[in-house]
Amino acid sequence: MTQTMRAAVLEGPQRFSVAEVPVPTPGPGEVLIRLEGCGVCASNVEPWEGQPWSTWPGAPGGMGHEGWGRIVALGEGVEGLSVGNRVTALTERSYAEYDVAGADMVVPLPASLDGMPVPGEPVACAMNIFARSDVRPGQTVVIVGIGFLGAILTRLATDAGARVIAVSRRAETLELARQMGAAETITMDDHWRIIEDVKRLTDGRMAERVIECVGKQWPLDLAGELVAEGGRLVIAGYHQDGPRQVNMQMWNWKGIDIASAHERDAAVRVAGLRAAVDALASGKLDLSPLLTGTYALDTLGEALAATRDKPGAFVKAWVAL
Repeated sequence: MTQTMRAAVLEGPQRFSVAEVPVPTPGPGEVLIRLEGCGVCASNVEPWEGQPWSTWPGAPGGMGHEGWGRIVALGEGVEGLSVGNRVTALTERSYAEYDVAGADMVVPLPASLDGMPVPGEPVACAMNIFARSDVRPGQTVVIVGIGFLGAILTRLATDAGARVIAVSRRAETLELARQMGAAETITMDDHWRIIEDVKRLTDGRMAERVIECVGKQWPLDLAGELVAEGGRLVIAGYHQDGPRQVNMQMWNWKGIDIASAHERDAAVRVAGLRAAVDALASGKLDLSPLLTGTYALDTLGEALAATRDKPGAFVKAWVAL
């Protein structure tokens, strides 16, 4: 193992460099992972574009949190894991060749996933969002925004016995939603027409569950309109580019539950990661139609531009390390 590694450093708005930096050393209770790859998260887009509160340069490997690879060293006191184990982990600096993770933040990958890219963290996010959604058989679930999260949630809700209505702006992702089990699809282009379409498809009742997966003001407004009285609005989009306004009068009058579905409790996040690995290993979820762009570390900026712009049938990028 070398003493240095290549790591992406955010130097300023939309400007990365690749630096040669020391390989981190695992501390007590930590492992060192030689990364194979790292998924590119939509939550990276706003920091990459430059927020008013941003400072530069960023940490080497910073923002990368969807990594997987093999353990190459163990810190003091680590038990139950071995050098050579292939794992996915919850880390923070995985736009690099190596990263450290707490041993309790690591989930081993079974042999059935050998050779496959396994960005476990975003799948874990989807599993936890779905758990917070409390979807039940026979319900109508509207998913606003079909990307990586929305597509997985479509599959999970369909498999749970719900009827999914997928709302997305791109024809390619509406087709993806149908492949993932959506019963109905609606183009996201006209606020009032979409409301009328959902009203028609539900005989005026609207949807017991609505999951918003976009992270912008209009889709959030739209999602609130589509929830049935007494239903649940699940906010899964990344709302990072400023404050939001909501129609509290409507939310209050309908008596709806609001779930902001991004978990921060470490134990819950790891439980979601284990559930994600189980779903992938069993074949319940298949990431092959969702991982649509592979990039080198020195083209990370291109991967983030594609994540922002979503050209053609793009769903999710990952960086090969």
